[in-house]
Amino acid sequence: MRDIWSRRELLNRLVKRELKARYKDSSLGVVWSLLRPLVQLMIYYFAIGQILGAARGTPDFGIFVFIGLTMWALYSEIISGSTTSIIANSGLVKKVYLPREIFPLAAVGSALVNFGIQLIVLFAGIFILSTFPWSPDLLLAPAGVLVLLTFGTAFGLLLAALNVYLRDVQHFVEIYVLIFFWASPIVYPFTFVHNALGGNWLEQLYLCNPVTVAILAAQKALWSAGAAADSGQYWPPDLELRLVIMFGISLILLWASQRIFARLQGNFAQEL
Repeated sequence: MRDIWSRRELLNRLVKRELKARYKDSSLGVVWSLLRPLVQLMIYYFAIGQILGAARGTPDFGIFVFIGLTMWALYSEIISGSTTSIIANSGLVKKVYLPREIFPLAAVGSALVNFGIQLIVLFAGIFILSTFPWSPDLLLAPAGVLVLLTFGTAFGLLLAALNVYLRDVQHFVEIYVLIFFWASPIVYPFTFVHNALGGNWLEQLYLCNPVTVAILAAQKALWSAGAAADSGQYWPPDLELRLVIMFGISLILLWASQRIFARLQGNFAQEL
């Protein structure tokens, strides 16, 4: 961590490079990061919520889905960007000595910038299309983001190191992101899961995913309490305690992933 902190200016430059590369030769540049989630929100609100009628079973459906999408976008971008970060910077890895953890962390920084832009769209949508839930539950949102960020960084560090030795890892990540998108309560309320599983051990297994708990925390914090009550939304008991436990587990995973990364990085240059 001292090595990374001493090179924080380089980390900042790498994050800026990631963002510039994404919109290279684009006239609007970072504005696309604002337009994409805005269009996404409108599609879910009007096309799926109003026209297809999803809002009848789930009030404020567009807002509900967009909360989950915003959280999932942060996680999936961290995972996808981190996995290929070492290979994408192979030139620097082979020529210059620096803590190689900087490259996955640059992907995390880039994902956080895009997450901040999506949050602007989300909050604007809540104020315009719904009511902002001013309650103590609001504290669940930053707690959920912290869990998601810690767990995503831990998993991303591990995948970044493994991908250098086994390039199939990046293809595995694509499948993983696709499957776990639908295995998380993003386009459907957790109530559906509870009704289907009835609170048995499968439901507890479903809740063992830190991403699921983080998304549920954000939904409980930002989804209108009135809408949640109207839909009969069921929240897992002891959600706050689950967040604390998931954060502790994520910290342990982050430490373990960094140690594995440190063991494997010695041969990065040769493998690349």
